[in-house]
Formats: sequence, structure tokens, C-alpha cells
Amino acid sequence: MARRGVVQAAAAAAAGVVLALACLPLGVYPKLACAVLDAGCPAGREAPGALPVVTRLTPVQVAQSGRYVALGDSYSSGEGVYELDEEPVNDGADRCHRATGSYVPLVANAYRFGGGTAFYACSGATTRQLLTGQYGQPPQITRVNSAASLITLSIGGNDAGFTKVLTGCIVKIPWSTACVDQDAAVGRRIEELRTSMLQILRELRVRAPGARVIVLGYPRPFPESPQTSVDNMSEADQRWLNGMTRRLNDAVGAVVADFDRAIAAFGAPGSAEYVDAYESFAGHEVGRPQPFLNGLAMNMEELSVNARSYHPTGDGYRRFAELITKQIAAGPGRPMNNVHVAATP
Repeated sequence: MARRGVVQAAAAAAAGVVLALACLPLGVYPKLACAVLDAGCPAGREAPGALPVVTRLTPVQVAQSGRYVALGDSYSSGEGVYELDEEPVNDGADRCHRATGSYVPLVANAYRFGGGTAFYACSGATTRQLLTGQYGQPPQITRVNSAASLITLSIGGNDAGFTKVLTGCIVKIPWSTACVDQDAAVGRRIEELRTSMLQILRELRVRAPGARVIVLGYPRPFPESPQTSVDNMSEADQRWLNGMTRRLNDAVGAVVADFDRAIAAFGAPGSAEYVDAYESFAGHEVGRPQPFLNGLAMNMEELSVNARSYHPTGDGYRRFAELITKQIAAGPGRPMNNVHVAATP
């Protein structure tokens, strides 16, 4: 009897670990207690001879099992194709410039998500604003709960100050080094982003512990080897901006990869996945005949820069949709630890 008690205790401990990591439904606990411990069985019933059937889900099954929630900045909201007279997507957040031409609706149409789609990316968002809110709207992070099974996100460009950096490169005196002189400041902001990016992933994990989180990087804006100046930016300026984009992507990608390794190490459900989009617009950069990024767009009547400048075109967002849908199908490059539990036949 003593030996049997030890075996039962060990089995209970093992079952408890599996349950904690897999986030199994509460109704499964009594069944396992009955099967493993001969305890909690309904009156008049013997303990079953086998545990419920546990099936590991595929990456696609995990993604489709609940709600798709799309968060992030202008590269996710659809700034590059947003029309000022377009009806804003949900909550009347017109300043967020959520566009139907973004990659989000395309992904939503490519897969059937059991809980539908929630699109809350907002132009200009920083990692801090994901947590605190923007334009009087609730924080994007609050749109995520345990019903989320897939979360897509692009973030970091505004933390690095890329809009102001790009403006500084465009309005400088020709042939000056004002563009590349921003190197130290931009590099410092990119390094600081690592901490806030980790905070975002942790918060998403708390709110949706079983979800797949897919973080999308940024594309290289100019050809790898620029041959001519573009929008007052020399070849050296363009190479520097390409390099800063690469550095930003590497920083965010490293945080995401480390976070997913921790999830996998504990055998926990969900994932954190990074999609490196740096080369995704190759051959279609700014200055090419068919660019996937808008170049400098000016409002000549107001003498102002249109916000769609240096944001993806319709073709660019379609390319992003291809990257995301491909990642949904491929998964994190390791087995998912999300499971489905069914009663023993």
C-alpha cells in the first residue's frame, strides 16, 4: 500500500505539471483525479482504466482555435494605403488610420478563426502606447484576453524614432552628413527597445498564455546597393538607413527568439515567433520602377508631407500578408505544446 501511495503521488505530480503547462479545461481535473488517484469518482463508478485522450495541436490548429487580434503601429494599421475619406475600422479611431488594405483583413480572409478577428493596430504607436493608450482610445494591449489564439504585431520603428530620423535625412542640406550623424542616438534607442519589447511579450503572455504571437519586422527601404540619390538622400544615406533597419530588426528578433526558447524550455503552450521582413521587398524598394513602399508624398496645397510616405503600398501589404500566412502554416519551428483533450472512447 505504501508503494502504491508513492506511485500515485508521483503520477499526480506529473499530471499537475502537464495540466499547468497545457492550460487544460477545468472539467478535466476530476477525470484525471479519478483515473490517477482513485479519488473523486462518482458514486458507484470504478476508476477508469485510461486517462482522457490528449492530442497535440498543429500550429494552424492553435492559430485558428480562437480570436485573431492584430496590434501594432502604422505598418500594421495600413497607413500606406489609408484614405482620409475612408470609414475608420472599429471604435471610430480615425487617427489610427486602420485601412481595409492592410495585411490584417487579408490574413483574416485566408484563415477561419473560431473567435473572429479584432483589428486594433494604430499609426504612430510605440511600445509604451501599446500599454497606455493613444488618441483617447483604450490601450491596444487591453484588447487581448484568453480568447486570443493568434496575435500579430509590428512595433519598434516609432521607439527608434524612424519618422523623425527619415525627416532629418530628407530636409537636410544636400551633401551634408546630417542623416548619418544620427547614428549614435538611433543606436541607443534601439538598444533601449529590447527592454520594452520584452515587457510587451510578457504582458501578451499573461493575457493570452496559449496564443501564438507573431512579430513582423520591417522591410529594407532602399536597394542593397543604391545607385542614385532619392528624395534628397545620397547613396550613403540610403545605406545607413538600410543598416539601421537591419539593426532594429535584429534587436526585436533576438528578444522574440529568446522569449520563445523560454516557452519551449518549460513545455508551455503558445509561442513567440519573429518574421524577418528585411529582404521581403527586394527589387521593389523606394526608387525602383514598381516599389512596394511609397516614396516621399507631398501635399502641395498644404506644403506638408503625407503620412503614407515610406509606408507599404497595396502590393507591400499583400506581400506582408503572404509572410504572415506562411508563418501561420509553418509555426515556430518546434512542436506546439497546446493540446486538445477528449474523453476516452
